[in-house]
Amino acid sequence: MMTTEVPRTPRTGQPARDSGASVLVGAAAVVLVLGLLLSLVGAFAQGSAAAGGALVGTALVLVVLGSSLGVNAVARVMPTAALMFALLTYTLQVVLMGLAFAVLSASGLLEETLDRAWLAGAVIGGTLIWLISQILLVTRRRIPVYDLPAKAGER
Repeated sequence: MMTTEVPRTPRTGQPARDSGASVLVGAAAVVLVLGLLLSLVGAFAQGSAAAGGALVGTALVLVVLGSSLGVNAVARVMPTAALMFALLTYTLQVVLMGLAFAVLSASGLLEETLDRAWLAGAVIGGTLIWLISQILLVTRRRIPVYDLPAKAGER
């Protein structure tokens, strides 16, 4: 196979679709590295509560946003339901993040063990980094939004 050739699926002859999992793993790796760096900065700047808050915030971002892997599977099996499933997944991610903060507040960890500001900064920063890295990785991977018919006259 030449470097200019695109791998094709045997059944349809269409270009093989990327699963998108590599994009999620790449985004998670970037968030993890930057979250660990943020926790080190927090530890040196304000102590263990700041470092713990940054680590918990980073873990929340990785768990909640990493749960969108199912969207790629649904899009591969049933493309017509992909948008509905993506919106449902986003709604569940917002609910999960809210529940996580409610549990942390009710447990008293935010007053004693974790720094609330560093946790919020890690969640907000991690989410922004997640989105930016996904945009960059998707545009570099050139993952198609839709498939064209195999022949011009075919529908």
